[in-house]
Amino acid sequence: MTGIQIYAAGLVLLMVVACNEDNLRPNVDVEIPEFDFPETVVFEQNLSAYSIFEGTPADLIPANDFHLLELSSILFTDYAHKQRLVKVPAGTQMTRMNDGVIDYPDGTILTKTFFYQNDARDTSLGKRIIETRLLIKESGIWNIATYLWNQEQTDATLALNGIDTQVSWITADGSSQSTLYYVPSQNECMTCHQSNSTMTPIGPNLRNLNRMVERNGASLNQLTHLQAVGVLNNFEVSQVAQMVDYNDASASLSQRGRAYLDMNCAHCHNPNGWEGATEREFDFRYETPLSQSGILFEEDKIINALLDREMPFIGTTMLDQEGVNLIMEYIDSL
Repeated sequence: MTGIQIYAAGLVLLMVVACNEDNLRPNVDVEIPEFDFPETVVFEQNLSAYSIFEGTPADLIPANDFHLLELSSILFTDYAHKQRLVKVPAGTQMTRMNDGVIDYPDGTILTKTFFYQNDARDTSLGKRIIETRLLIKESGIWNIATYLWNQEQTDATLALNGIDTQVSWITADGSSQSTLYYVPSQNECMTCHQSNSTMTPIGPNLRNLNRMVERNGASLNQLTHLQAVGVLNNFEVSQVAQMVDYNDASASLSQRGRAYLDMNCAHCHNPNGWEGATEREFDFRYETPLSQSGILFEEDKIINALLDREMPFIGTTMLDQEGVNLIMEYIDSL
C-alpha cells in the first residue's frame, strides 16, 4: 500500500465515523444561485395524477405506457435503490443523436423513484419509498419537480423547497444504517440537471442504457427491447458504445474509475455544466480523453474533495466508502 493510500484510508475511516454519528450534509461553502430557467409545465399537486403505477402504488408496478430503464452505472444517493421509468406520447419515439445523447419527444416523462428496503435480507418485509422525481419535456424544454411520498405509501405530494427525513434500514450483511436523507429543492435539482444553461436528463444516455436486462423472463439487450416495444428509433445497437458498471470488478480499473466520475461528478464537471463547477476546469465525462479530463496532476485535489465531501455537495448525506476507495485505487494506478 502506498503512502497516499494509507493516508486516504485513514481519512475514509474518520469520515465514515463522522457521517454515521452526525448524518449531516457537508458544510461546503458554495453559493447556489437562483436559476431562472423557463418552465413550460404546471406540475400536478399529487403524483397519482400522472398514473405512473398500476395497482397498489407502493408496489411500484409501472403502468403499461411507462417503460423500465436500467443503467450500467448509477449515481450514488446514500445507498438508496432507484426505479427509473420513461413514457413517450403514443406515436412518438426517442431518437438516437449519438452514444451519449437521446432526443426525447415533447410530452416525454422521465421518473426516478428512491426507496429503501426495510431489511435487505428479506424483501418481503417491505420498503419505504422516499421520493419520486419527474422530468417532463414540453415545448422543447425540460421541467423538473420532486414528489414526497406519504407515510401510508399511497401517494406523493409536490415538494419543491427541499426537506429532511430520517431513514433507517438493515443492509444485506445485517448491519443497521440510518441517515437524515435530504430531498433536494427544485433549484438544487436544476444545479446538476443543466447543460449550456438549459435543463437536461443526466443518467439515461444510450451508452449507459446499452446493457443486458431481464424482460418477460428473457435476457436481452435493453436498447433492442426499447426498439421492439416502439419507444426508441431503429439503429444498429452494436454500433453504440457501452459504459461499464463501476461495481463490476471484472472490468478494467480505468473504465470503472472513469464510469464512477462520469455518473457522480460529470453532470457538473464538464464544460457545459453549472458554471460554479466548470470553473474548476475538470471534464469528468466518460468519453473525454484522460489527457483532457484534468484528472492528471490533480489527484490529491480530487481525493481530498471526495473525502471532505465537497463532491458531490448535493444529493448525499453519507460518504460513499466503496466509491471513494475505487477512485483512490484508480488514481493511484495513473
